[in-house]
Amino acid sequence: MARYADLSKAELEEELARVRERYAELQARDLALNMARGKPSQAQLDLSMPLLDVLDAEADFCSEDGTDCRNYGVLDGIPEAKRLMATLLDDEPDNVIVLGNASLTAMYDAMVRYWMFGALGSTPWGRLDTVKWLCPVPGYDRHFTICEALGIEMIPVPMNDEGPDMDEVERLVAADPTIKGIWCVPKYSNPSGITYSDDVVRRLASMDTAASDFRIFWDNAYAVHHLSADPAEQDTVLDIAQACAEADNPDRYLKFGSTSKITFPGAGVAAVAASPANVAEIKRHMNAQA
Repeated sequence: MARYADLSKAELEEELARVRERYAELQARDLALNMARGKPSQAQLDLSMPLLDVLDAEADFCSEDGTDCRNYGVLDGIPEAKRLMATLLDDEPDNVIVLGNASLTAMYDAMVRYWMFGALGSTPWGRLDTVKWLCPVPGYDRHFTICEALGIEMIPVPMNDEGPDMDEVERLVAADPTIKGIWCVPKYSNPSGITYSDDVVRRLASMDTAASDFRIFWDNAYAVHHLSADPAEQDTVLDIAQACAEADNPDRYLKFGSTSKITFPGAGVAAVAASPANVAEIKRHMNAQA
């Protein structure tokens, strides 16, 4: 299929008429579908019900480091939670910050921090005339909403069977210092279910970027949500932290994840994993926030 940018005005008008006709057909079905991403079924929620019986008024609510979990706690999470989320994010507990229940909130906060304060000493993005972000398409609309809310110009890049088109990604980031990052759902990327190949991960980690503060927002939302019960048919994705370290770009990524699609979404645990320098920067700002 030809790209819209290559079509004439007459061809675009014909395409618009076809799309509107198709849209009218869908409207006529009068469907009422909940299209929320990753919303657990009632059966999955029922599986988590025994969690509510683990603690009662007689339980010991202290963590292994002595923190009373009924009270105000530590800034970056109790040790048990950091270990749990490190397993989910393929990282070390010291590189993990445990947050609220939603990884999307963590991504929004990360973007706003860069917008207000910059990244490791760089100019705050909000002071720049133009900020652009690469958006693999098809992709996740809530990622794009964050960019839209902040006035960040979104640059679409096509997806293929191995992930984003890296020839296009590399061409764009090498030439334009206003491109500050890329959204990535590396495993079972919605809506297509594509998992990034090792080559794509290594190229993301090692590519030359005109922006020294370029960031990969690595939303590994489906880390444990395999499409098959057979381990031989389950996808794996190369760890972006390892790839960035090997490429001498240790601060390029932020990894996000949560348990919200594993147990109760509203009572899940979210976390971000990053390099020691990035973790220190996040905690410094969290001191004011939390």
